[in-house]
Amino acid sequence: MSNEDIIVVMSLKDIAYSIELIQSRFKAISVVDDFLENEIGLEKLDSISMRLIAIGEAFKQIDKLTDKALLSSYPQIEWKQVKGIRDVLSHHYFDLDAEVIYYVCRDYLSDLLEVVWKMIGEYEIPNDDTVESMKDMDNKNKK
Repeated sequence: MSNEDIIVVMSLKDIAYSIELIQSRFKAISVVDDFLENEIGLEKLDSISMRLIAIGEAFKQIDKLTDKALLSSYPQIEWKQVKGIRDVLSHHYFDLDAEVIYYVCRDYLSDLLEVVWKMIGEYEIPNDDTVESMKDMDNKNKK
């Protein structure tokens, strides 16, 4: 397994974790106004938005690492929107639309998570020694 493959698998696992975390936080939200009616709702909106930013950025990096081959193998997902939500949330945060976040969470995350797990399944998962050697290489490169 190449270094890029290891990074892709680790990123996909991070994405899966983030999606599952969003789904857990979203369980308490039954209508859009639940995000806006009190401090707890606003905190959920903020935390979910930050995770969506991270997911979008991670998919952009995965797309680069795989020369756009991996994401294009899963046309059932609208990748332009998945990656683009990061830009919208990052650059227009004060224009955040709770309704958009609500519908993303309600209508799209389950399918995205399913595809992410399929992607992970395409890779041979590295053993702990391989991951540790990658971390060591990364630490040396940072010095």
